[in-house]
Amino acid sequence: MTKLSLRDSILLLTLLPTLLVGILLGGYFTINRYTELEEIITQQGNRIAESIALSVEHPLSQKDKARLHRLLSQAHNKHAPLVKSIALYDENNHLLLTSNYHSEFDALAFQAPLKQLHATQTKQFDNTIVFYTPVKDTTVENTDWRNTQPATRAVLMVELSKDQALIAQQRALIVSAAIIFLVFLLSIALAIRLSRSMSGPIASLLLATDKLNEGKQNIGINNPMYGEFELLREGLNTIAMKMSQQRDEMQKHIDQATSDYRETLEQYETQNIQLNIAKREAQDANKVKSDFLAKMSHELRTPLNGVIGFTRQLYKTPLNKHQKDYLDTIELSANSLLTIISDILDFSKLEAGAMELETIQFELRDAVNEVMTLLAPSAHEKQLEFSIAINSQVPDNIIGDPTRFKQVLTNLISNAIKFTDKGSVKVDIGHRVIDENQTSLLVSVSDTGVGIAQDKQDTLFTPFAQADTSITRKFGGTGLGLIITKHIVEAMQGRITLNSAPGSGTCFTFNAIFALPTRIYNDDLPNKPLENKRVLYFEPQEHTHSAVLSQLESWHMKVTPCATEEEFYKALSKDFSYDICLIGTMASVDQMQSVKGYIKQARSAVDYLYLMVNTISHNMREALIGSGADACLSKPLNHRKLCEMLAAPYRLDHPDMTAEETETDNLPLKVLVADDNDANLKLICTLLNEQVESVDTAHNGAQAVSLCKSRRYDLIFMDIQMPIMDGISACKSIRESSVNEDTPIIAVTAHALTGEKEQLMVDGFSNYMTKPIDEDMLKQIICDHSSSLPVNKQKHSEALQHSVPPFESSQLDWTLALQRAGNKPDLALEMLNMLLSSVPETLQQLETAQQQNDTQSLLRVVHKFHGACCYTGVPNLKKLAETIETALKQEQPVDAIEPELFELVDGLASLQHDAEPSKRETIS
Repeated sequence: MTKLSLRDSILLLTLLPTLLVGILLGGYFTINRYTELEEIITQQGNRIAESIALSVEHPLSQKDKARLHRLLSQAHNKHAPLVKSIALYDENNHLLLTSNYHSEFDALAFQAPLKQLHATQTKQFDNTIVFYTPVKDTTVENTDWRNTQPATRAVLMVELSKDQALIAQQRALIVSAAIIFLVFLLSIALAIRLSRSMSGPIASLLLATDKLNEGKQNIGINNPMYGEFELLREGLNTIAMKMSQQRDEMQKHIDQATSDYRETLEQYETQNIQLNIAKREAQDANKVKSDFLAKMSHELRTPLNGVIGFTRQLYKTPLNKHQKDYLDTIELSANSLLTIISDILDFSKLEAGAMELETIQFELRDAVNEVMTLLAPSAHEKQLEFSIAINSQVPDNIIGDPTRFKQVLTNLISNAIKFTDKGSVKVDIGHRVIDENQTSLLVSVSDTGVGIAQDKQDTLFTPFAQADTSITRKFGGTGLGLIITKHIVEAMQGRITLNSAPGSGTCFTFNAIFALPTRIYNDDLPNKPLENKRVLYFEPQEHTHSAVLSQLESWHMKVTPCATEEEFYKALSKDFSYDICLIGTMASVDQMQSVKGYIKQARSAVDYLYLMVNTISHNMREALIGSGADACLSKPLNHRKLCEMLAAPYRLDHPDMTAEETETDNLPLKVLVADDNDANLKLICTLLNEQVESVDTAHNGAQAVSLCKSRRYDLIFMDIQMPIMDGISACKSIRESSVNEDTPIIAVTAHALTGEKEQLMVDGFSNYMTKPIDEDMLKQIICDHSSSLPVNKQKHSEALQHSVPPFESSQLDWTLALQRAGNKPDLALEMLNMLLSSVPETLQQLETAQQQNDTQSLLRVVHKFHGACCYTGVPNLKKLAETIETALKQEQPVDAIEPELFELVDGLASLQHDAEPSKRETIS
């Protein structure tokens, strides 16, 4: 809302009340005047009517009509022009006499009975007032004592005009409006004068205020003002003077501060020079330290590797007990020293900021299994429950640095094993989806070890620090593992935390961001034979029990889980047979008899019996197998080994199943191929049928667009030049109005110039493929544009089959023809026959186009022939067609390529002539 100025406010406050008061007073007096005029005319009418009524009583009683007429006329003339007419009606309401008869006279008669009229009554009309006065008969004596009123003998009607009253009322209204208008004009003049007397000083004061804001000392308000404006003027002058004084003082302070600042700045510059020199010296020293650590690490690793290697070689020689103990000590010490060197080198890289993470695709579960397998012996020595549980929803294929991820796991799990004497070490892995391209792995490593006090936890992630000074002497270690782990986790965009208490164990939790690959490789686990197999599963250790149970159920096996001996024996007692029995147990001497009892009880009720034990001892596992088990795996279970172990007998008993699984490597893709050349269409369809499940064909762009409107394809191969609708128009139509607007469309062209290839991408094609098409190129295109589907491992290319050419010709290279046909002699011969059958038509079309000098028709014929040449071993003809097509696309005249055209015609004729005997033999 816009605020009013002072001038507008004064005008509004002055004029609005004046106008309102004038209107109210004028209206009040005008209404009063209207009322008074109405009352005056009514009173006059009553007096006139009553006086005339008294004067006509006697003549009426004497029936003196002449006198009555004279009286009415005199009364009318006397009161004209106020009286419009006077009339006298008898007791029957009939008109006796009237002073002025007019057209509206009939409506003026008294409508009620005369007996009811005892006093003067009035009736209002638009422009007149009518008075009805009774004329009494006083000469007749009233004999009815109950009626005190004399009898009414006639009615006198007096009609008065309102014209004079209306004129008087209008005159009053005009006078009131004129007075109000004059008063309003006077108020405007006074308001303008008042606003001018105030706006002038205010404008001067505002100008002075602006000058103060600009920092000017002379604000120009020296002339005296009146009233409060004079006080404001004096105040502004005082402010201006004080501001000038303060400005002078402030300038003095600024000059002093600037001088002090310059001196300080010179000191800072000197200090900065000294700091830069010290920084360079420190960086040089740090670089020397890093170089020294790297070189020393390399120099130390070389002899250590030799010590460890020859120690392992000595293990293979005959040794007595003491020698084996010495070698164990040597290997343990060498491995510890190697670990310390690796930690120091990693810490040095972290300090120098030289540690870079790789970005490669790897399989998460296999990486975790490597770490668990490496650390399992340490856990088994302490008889710990060592288990891993990976949520089934966690993606197996991720992109990141597997080495550093395994290093983090190794550090955390080895610490958990080191500080846990009894109980368990558990690893749980889940994930949280960030978006379609990234996931966050959530890993927790928990143990039931000694725990860490709250006041010691903050020091764990500092270099060379441990929770207790006695730890180094008791357990060993450099104290660098956790700080290195922390830096690696942060480099993976994650965070590591711990939750621990003395005597209650420790739980380290960290998360790490990994990218999701666009191409997912097949998981070659043989889990298909395991579907719906009945499994009796007994595992008393809770974490291992739930982890393995989840894995078995993910393979769609029907599992009967048992956590106690009672449940196990109860399941065996049922009249029910199982395909597989899987038993988990602690591999200790005192448990051997119990394990053998389990085997004996379950052996007759299951087809195959397998054990899971927490040992890597070969002798222990052999002993258990000798007790009746079919196989024995070490904990924690490697999912791949477990699957292969469980599926092995079924794959051996049913070899057809394995053959069925590997019978086809075709991708589950639906592909559309559009090409007007039958040879090209047949070859690409033959190659595609070996790689994808379904192939549809179209002979022109219009057919391709029609198919795309009703069917969804995973990949579309589109020739560029086709009849009815070319490939570019078809591509645009598919992108705009079909269910395949997001489907990759591959341009297939025999020859495309450099600029045309970029233009194909602009026109909507996802990629382009040049003819001739070979199998490897087609596989690569399919892999690049079917990234969301599993890609089977590429088969080894077969050696080219030896085949005899169908005929001898200088234009035919049969080896090249076999290569173009995917090393299929029958297909190569069929493609060659299709080319030969098109030669007569091609020669005729070339001759016609050349005679008519029609470059467009010539380009169409040559392009089609070029595409056919790409799949047959006619390199000379293909080269000629490519040269002619390039020249025509560059808009060269036909005369410029006549030599090549004649050479192409001669080559076609030669090929046709050489093939005649062979064609007769083929037909026969």
